[in-house]
Amino acid sequence: MGVNAHPVEVGAPAPDFELQDQHGAPVRLSRLRGRKVVLVFYPLAFSGICGSELDALRDTAFGDDVRVLTVSVDSVFTLRAWADRQGYPFSLLSDFWPHGQVAQAYGVFDETKGLARRGTFIIDGEGVTRWSVINPISAARDVADYVKALADIH
Repeated sequence: MGVNAHPVEVGAPAPDFELQDQHGAPVRLSRLRGRKVVLVFYPLAFSGICGSELDALRDTAFGDDVRVLTVSVDSVFTLRAWADRQGYPFSLLSDFWPHGQVAQAYGVFDETKGLARRGTFIIDGEGVTRWSVINPISAARDVADYVKALADIH
């Protein structure tokens, strides 16, 4: 099927990574210790379901102790154009090269299609994965689930 069958498990340390955001600035997961992180993988910028999901993230108040990071295999330039057009205030991270390396580390890279499946991981302030959901590429996720999961993490 071309999909890594071993996503990061709840209770396991979240794999550290550093990717460039839509402005070309490096973002390293381990530098966000002390804050909860909602890590959202999605297939491609400018696509219908991905747009509705990121619009919902933009329109949700997560609180000051939460950082939203989104990841796709798109280039930094594509992500910048999309973020500017849609007014996304969070980091859109480019997993462009090495292609899909972070998505692979999280077990959500579809090797056949060359892009990430819809995987979301909530990581606590200590860097431990506390909640996750992985949907097929064709199935949107519900941001309300993230809000509920975050409320359950202390």
